[in-house]
Amino acid sequence: MKKTSVTFTVNGTKYSLDISPNETLLDVLRERLKLKDVKAGCLSGECGACTVLVNGKAMNSCLILAVEVDNTEIVTLRGLSRDEKLHPLQEAFIRESAIQCGFCTPGFILTAFSYLKENPKPSIQEIKKAIAGNLCRCGSYPNIIKAIYKVGAGNE
Repeated sequence: MKKTSVTFTVNGTKYSLDISPNETLLDVLRERLKLKDVKAGCLSGECGACTVLVNGKAMNSCLILAVEVDNTEIVTLRGLSRDEKLHPLQEAFIRESAIQCGFCTPGFILTAFSYLKENPKPSIQEIKKAIAGNLCRCGSYPNIIKAIYKVGAGNE
């Protein structure tokens, strides 16, 4: 199978890889770059566990072919931290006990990060709608919603 050269940046590090046309971004991030903060859940875009930011927009990495991310900036959960300091969303998830098993946490935080950039002061209903594509097996939704709400401008 013919490979395509792709260059992209992940969490501030530039990568140039030869990609097979059928490789998903999820596979490249987890298997080739060993970024285990990107979770492999349903593999069909239904759970949101594999959410990453592609040029600032939350996207399911299991639905994106890696050849489609040429010349993009990708951020995983690790990429939100700066100078060993957690992002306010990460801190809020800890503070509000929004983390149970932690499997869904990266997807929820990155989805919320992207959403709060567009709508910095959402209502509870708006948050529920924004995170509708993310599933939590542990049922931590009330705490997840509270964490996101409190990070919204003026809500803390």
